[in-house]
Parts: sequence; structure tokens; C-alpha cells
Amino acid sequence: MNRDAANAIRHRSDDDRGHYESYFMRANHPREPLAFWIRYTIFVPRGRPEAAVGEQWAMFFDGTTDQHAAVKTVHPFDRCAFDAARLGATIDGSELDGDSLVGNTSGGGHALAWDLRYTSPQSPLLLLKPRYYDIGFPKAKALVGSPNAVFDGTLRVDDREVVVNGWVGSQNHNWGLQHTDRYAWGQVAGFDEDPEAFLECSTAQIKLGPVYSPRFTLVVLRLDGEEHRFNGLRRAVLARGRYEFFRWTLDTQARGVRIRASISAPGERFVALPYDNPPGGVKTCLNSKLASCTLTIERPGRPIRTLTTAHRAAFEILTDRSDHGVRVLAAPSSA
Repeated sequence: MNRDAANAIRHRSDDDRGHYESYFMRANHPREPLAFWIRYTIFVPRGRPEAAVGEQWAMFFDGTTDQHAAVKTVHPFDRCAFDAARLGATIDGSELDGDSLVGNTSGGGHALAWDLRYTSPQSPLLLLKPRYYDIGFPKAKALVGSPNAVFDGTLRVDDREVVVNGWVGSQNHNWGLQHTDRYAWGQVAGFDEDPEAFLECSTAQIKLGPVYSPRFTLVVLRLDGEEHRFNGLRRAVLARGRYEFFRWTLDTQARGVRIRASISAPGERFVALPYDNPPGGVKTCLNSKLASCTLTIERPGRPIRTLTTAHRAAFEILTDRSDHGVRVLAAPSSA
């Protein structure tokens, strides 16, 4: 799948099944515990395609103070535009394409603005097997349009200007009829021992009537010019993935290759975000872009390799629980 196909919009205006679709960009400072996350989103409630809106999200994580800025605004859909063939999104004047993102948003006591350019040196990474992007299962899809993207430019966080110079992260695309019922998601764009390595992983459960499915754990690792994929359905069920507030461990193996990883961050490095669900209701996303990760990989005929990062891992947990202790970002009024 090339980058244009990976980023083509999946939303259809006449579909009444409900829909969410997001393009998000995120990156970390190469040395300091600083990160940004900017998201352009379509949200359509089930049965009401005429009620579609555009959502603009922006967050800046500051691990030197653990004071983070997070904003969400909601905009009428007639003030939004999305490209049907390639990456292109506009929400109330904030723009995103395959080379840059420029915009601003404010609310809840914070104001964020961005003027960023990025390069995309690597091909898209698919968390699922390719065939699952064209069928109904699972109901939520995710991929990385630009792994290890390099960002330059400026951020304005309230009254502070942040220079972005060679920050590494990714451009991502996800969509579906509804959010996965429970999940942990993680990503590392460059480890300390290998700046070119890239990890994408998740552990998820879906609700089947009154009960939850077994956990499915998916892992894709790019390392040493190879892509190790542990994303088949059988392998996902056999893998071990366990998470809690605010720690996650996973262990998977196939074809003689074994990967074990742990991802964690203290609660003060998370922001809790309200995610509306197309079928109805609201879930909470515990979101950090300052997590640590330790990964080991065993490969036949090679020494065991350990990769680490102290604060450049992305880590999210989607939950219905309210006992996590992280203040939830207030739901915004429509702009």
C-alpha cells in the first residue's frame, strides 16, 4: 500500500452506520522529554450522517514540569475538507498535507498553534494484515502513513514558542465504525540504540454480547532493514499482552523470532481525553507521548538485542473506567 492509498479518506457522506476517522501527527524532542500530538478528525454519530463534525485536537507534553497543554475544538462539517485520494485535511482553516501542517486551536485555558514541515523517509507500516483494511472485521483500522517522520518548524504553546528541529515521530491514519472496546496502543519512532528502528503495537479486546473477547496483541517491528510482523489473527490470540494503569507488557513469537516489550509512564505524564463513540457513549483515552520502552528481540543465529527509550514512546489506553486518577479534558462546545 503506497502512502496516498494509505491516507485516502474512508468517510462516505451517505453512510449512516457511524464513522470516526483521524489523521494524527506526533513527534518527540531528540533529547528532552517534550512531545506534541496534533489530530484532525471526522466524527459521525450512527444513524445521523447529517450531524458529521470536524474535530481539531492539539497537545503539548512537557515532561520537565509535567504541565501539559491539551485542546479539543469541534467545527461544523461545512468548514472542513478532506482529500479523497491522498493526505489532505482542513478543519476551520487548520491544514494538513503530505509535507506540512499549519494551524491553531484554543480552549480550556490553552492556545496552541503550529507551523511544521515534515519529511517521510519510510514506506507506510500496516498494523493489520493488508486484507483486513478492506473487510468489515475489525471495525477499527489503524496504520502509520509515515514512520520515522522528521519534523521542523515552530509550536506556540500559550505564550511560549517551541522550536522544532529534527524531532522524530510519525504521521498516522485510523478509522472505523466504532472505537475498539478496550485497547492499549504503543509506538516508538527510533530507539536510543537504533534511531532507524520503529515499533507499532497494540493489545485489544472487543465486546461480544455481554462478554469480552480474548486479548489480541499485534506487533510490527522494523529493525536492521527487516520488518518483523506478528499480526495474524491466530498469532494475536496466542501472544501475551497485559496492561494496567499505567504499565503494559507484551510477548510474542513466530518463525523463531521472539519479541518482548514493556511500556510505562507515571500517571502525571498522561492526559485523559474524552472520545465520542459513533454508536453512542464516550470512552476515555489515557494518552502519553512521554513513556519509556524496553524491547528485546531474539532471532535465530544472532545475539539477543535490547532496545530502549526513556521518554520517547507513545502509549495510550482506551477505557470505560474512571478510577485512573487522571483529570479528563473537558468536552468542548462547538465552534
